[in-house]
Amino acid sequence: MSHHVSENVLSVKDIEQQPKARGTRFTLNGALWALQALWGFFFAGSGFGKVLMYDDVLFAAAPRAVAWYAAVPQPLIVFIGIVEVLGGVGLILPAMTKVKPMLTPLAAAGLTLTMILAAGFHIIRGEYELVPANLLLGGVAAFITAGRWKLRPVSSAALTTPRVLTAIAVLVALALLTFAPTWYTMTNAQF
Repeated sequence: MSHHVSENVLSVKDIEQQPKARGTRFTLNGALWALQALWGFFFAGSGFGKVLMYDDVLFAAAPRAVAWYAAVPQPLIVFIGIVEVLGGVGLILPAMTKVKPMLTPLAAAGLTLTMILAAGFHIIRGEYELVPANLLLGGVAAFITAGRWKLRPVSSAALTTPRVLTAIAVLVALALLTFAPTWYTMTNAQF
């Protein structure tokens, strides 16, 4: 009888060797990629709107839509926009192409710092209703920083044609889904 029971008991080694079940499962790497894509597109789009403030007409009208723009010099708004666009792209492309992938956590750290400074600015101005968004955006950027720096870093690899094509596809998607609509809205909408 004991011989019969031992035949039906799987050892830990047997369980480890069984094929993994197919299906959706939550992984840290998957969560990081999803957040990198979402935050990358968000910051690239948000930043592009600020970059468009180089136009004096847009800058003059902007405070009617975004009150804090009136308290910030035009060159600083454009600079913040450039930082956000580069940070957004940096969340995605270096890790995706595996060319200098350590730029991804550095981009996330830069965006974290940007959001900390934004929160401080809004607190000083008494715009407390804007601080939770800064904390959420900065907190997730900090999570991406930690995730891609130590927990699930992306290894460097040679640049391949498929990676270049994927990077181009991401840039085209950014242009079509964020830059073009932002430009159109800001140049055709009345504030």
